Amino acid sequence: MELDDNAKEAVRELGAAINAAIEKSNRVSEAIEHLREIGYEPQLTLKLEIGLMEIGTEFDDFSEEVELDLTEEDLRALRRMKIRLE
Repeated sequence: MELDDNAKEAVRELGAAINAAIEKSNRVSEAIEHLREIGYEPQLTLKLEIGLMEIGTEFDDFSEEVELDLTEEDLRALRRMKIRLE
């Protein structure tokens, strides 16, 4: 499926929202801090895959993957949280 510019922007917004939620999550921060307190430095890898299907499309027709392009700001936020993308 080829995405138009509006869909691509919406996917980028979703990625940014997910990154912001993770970055601001007290639960995630506390879990990372707990690991540090007990002597471990967490090395996190996050793989985000967003699949899109047009409304009204049969599920069997949905086989393509959509690649998400993260902004430099997104990548910096992930690095600050020590999350590595592969």
